[in-house]
Amino acid sequence: MNALFTVLTILVLIASVLITLIVLLQNGKGGGLASNFVAGNQTFGVRQTTDILEKITWGLVAFIFIVSIVTTFTLNNGAKDVDLTEKIEMEAPAPEFPAALPEAGAPEATETPAN
Repeated sequence: MNALFTVLTILVLIASVLITLIVLLQNGKGGGLASNFVAGNQTFGVRQTTDILEKITWGLVAFIFIVSIVTTFTLNNGAKDVDLTEKIEMEAPAPEFPAALPEAGAPEATETPAN
């Protein structure tokens, strides 16, 4: 794997942890972090907190989606389109089988000396 793939994968993992934390801060019924700001005259009020957390959530979702797609394209940069069966045939020689095997029920043909 190349370095770009590794960096993008780490970025997706970090974004996944962040989105988990942001979602845990939210509450579907108006609670969560926004419920802690009860005072009416705050510069960073209840509604703004909910809007910012929602925008961060959607931003992280878009980031993970886009970086995941880019990561799949970086994975196969130098790969050739080779059929798997052709690759196996090129790497391993064909096994050699004996010319003929006697059948299970047939008697062996042996020469008997003439008297």
